[in-house]
Amino acid sequence: MASRRKFQLMIFLSSALIIGARTGRGFIGVKDPKDNNSVEVDDMTAKTLQGGLTTVFLPIVYIIVVVFGLPLNAMAIWVFLFRTKKKHPAAIYMANLALSDLLFVIWIPLKIAYHFNGNDWIFGEGLCKVLVGFFYANMYCSILFITCLSVQRYWVIAHPFSHQRKNNQIATGISIAIWVFIWLTTIPLYLYDQTAKISNLGITTCHDVNIINDINNPFPDVKYPFFYFTFMGGFVFLVPSVVIIVAYICLLRTLGGSMMDESASKNRHKAVLLIVTVLVTFLVCFVPSNIMLVIHYALLKNGVMNNGYAFYITTLCLASLNSCLDPLIYYYVSEDFRDNVKNTLLCRSSRTVERMRVSFSTMKYSKKSKMYTSDSSHTQTSTC
Repeated sequence: MASRRKFQLMIFLSSALIIGARTGRGFIGVKDPKDNNSVEVDDMTAKTLQGGLTTVFLPIVYIIVVVFGLPLNAMAIWVFLFRTKKKHPAAIYMANLALSDLLFVIWIPLKIAYHFNGNDWIFGEGLCKVLVGFFYANMYCSILFITCLSVQRYWVIAHPFSHQRKNNQIATGISIAIWVFIWLTTIPLYLYDQTAKISNLGITTCHDVNIINDINNPFPDVKYPFFYFTFMGGFVFLVPSVVIIVAYICLLRTLGGSMMDESASKNRHKAVLLIVTVLVTFLVCFVPSNIMLVIHYALLKNGVMNNGYAFYITTLCLASLNSCLDPLIYYYVSEDFRDNVKNTLLCRSSRTVERMRVSFSTMKYSKKSKMYTSDSSHTQTSTC
């Protein structure tokens, strides 16, 4: 009797899983038999699309990204282009990283309007593809340029007397190669429709609902995003992550071999701060989103129910926070950047900064009197 009940229970659970896999695969749109240009979604998908997560929380996060990311990255580009006199590889990589963030942030207002409008995209298929393209281009650009910064940081410590001009040429070549690679690898995102007209909700979504023509064979409809995000997750996320880990281990070992040196101790402190900043950026922005992208489309192609879709779209939203966290990396990598930002905020021109530098270089600081005195006349000039 007990075995019979267990058998019946197993049949019931199996039936429930099959039904769930057929009707509850969150954010799948099945072709509407009454209208070939629209799709229908299930109750779970409809509830999420109309709920507070997508219509309140996500746009608030994107607003934060715009409020902080736009001025911070615009100022960073201004500093790198007009205030940084000595161009070095780190400055080249950071300038490209800031440009990538800025190119993404300027499109976010469309995303904010979309979510506040009840996830109804009114800007057309073309702009939806552009928004999606810039979103993923920024994420993968950020990963690659942060990798370059990490390797370059180790190289500067391990080889302090390397040829500056040659290093700049290498950094410029690598930056150009990254941009070309990113633009080429985002082409697949433009090959299939990103918008879906939802007949039972009266809205048009952007990159939220996957259109499935045959519910029994969904793979042909999701093969492009599945292969794309699997490749990018392995080659553009996993490999750079390993490179970053190796670079920081080598960096700490190099600094650890000269702990008696005061400058090495200072460099080690800066390196630890940089490692923590990069680690936080990866843990918040890149690790969850890239893992969930692969899992989501792997489940989708097999017709398996994705109960974690709310977490999936949240991780994609959090990935945009890298545009706010990247300026912290500039701050810890470059002392010149910190000084130039300070001078820019104080409205000091380059000529004023240079005069101040020359003036202080000709003065001596007395620990006894805690005053600066002129080297030639030994007269008091300022107090500290």
